[in-house]
Amino acid sequence: MHKLRVTAWLAGMMLCSCAAPPAPAGPASPDRITILYDAFGRPSALKQDWGFSALVEIGGKRVLFDTGNNSDIFAHNVRMLGVDLTRLDFVVISHRHGDHTDGLRHLLRVNPNVAIYTPRDLYFGGPTPPALYRRSVAALPPEMRYFGGRPPDAVPHGTPWEHARFMQIEKATEVAPGFHLIPTTSQAPGTLEMNELSLSVRTPSGQVVLCGCSHPGIEKILDGVTAVDPNLRLMAGGLHLTTAPDAAIAATSAALRDKYRLQQIAPGHCTGEPAFAALREQFGSRYLEAGLGAVIELR
Repeated sequence: MHKLRVTAWLAGMMLCSCAAPPAPAGPASPDRITILYDAFGRPSALKQDWGFSALVEIGGKRVLFDTGNNSDIFAHNVRMLGVDLTRLDFVVISHRHGDHTDGLRHLLRVNPNVAIYTPRDLYFGGPTPPALYRRSVAALPPEMRYFGGRPPDAVPHGTPWEHARFMQIEKATEVAPGFHLIPTTSQAPGTLEMNELSLSVRTPSGQVVLCGCSHPGIEKILDGVTAVDPNLRLMAGGLHLTTAPDAAIAATSAALRDKYRLQQIAPGHCTGEPAFAALREQFGSRYLEAGLGAVIELR
């Protein structure tokens, strides 16, 4: 198994405009994940805030996963880390919550034509289903009927990013060689029926999995991921265990280690401090630091 090394990024030493023209093609970047947005991490010139974003660089592809909670903070962190948002193969938005989407405002100013994969969700646009409103069989004058009694075949649903190149994913899809998007649906109170996307990338030593918040449950997500390949190299991102009782955290931690046989784990965002402690105990040296500015190097 390849070892992964986590290094702290000296953000204050790197000042590069994310709006600069793409640099000439050069040597491929090393395979790595850089945490661009989170609420914890080592002291640096980066700005901590609740939310999540990561840059995934594997196999010569550069993928932005989520965009954080505040567009200005996202722009600041991207600039300080020297990330060129004009050089992306595509973007993945895990789900509709603002702490994962607000940075789209900055991204689309810099790279308005980038392809953005989202879960199936009207928040990202699309036609309002005709079944949303039932037509009355009673006699009504035209002014009491929607659209005067002649509704269009598809009613556009508004989105804050009208001109973005959103592509909604409804089933497990390979969007680039080895890059799979896994949709799942939450059944938890508060996020009932909300769809979420996770990213899995096949590497020679197993899949690297990125999760935004894991609202549907990390085990449900990993069931979908292991249907592609049961060998799991690394899971990074949020596990949504911030308010979970200790017994549930212990059960989830044990399942990740024993049932899914994760080689390494790099939890962040909404995983929660009690879960950080439990996972570090379960995984030992296979627990990787993944706070704001961390660079998880895949070697």
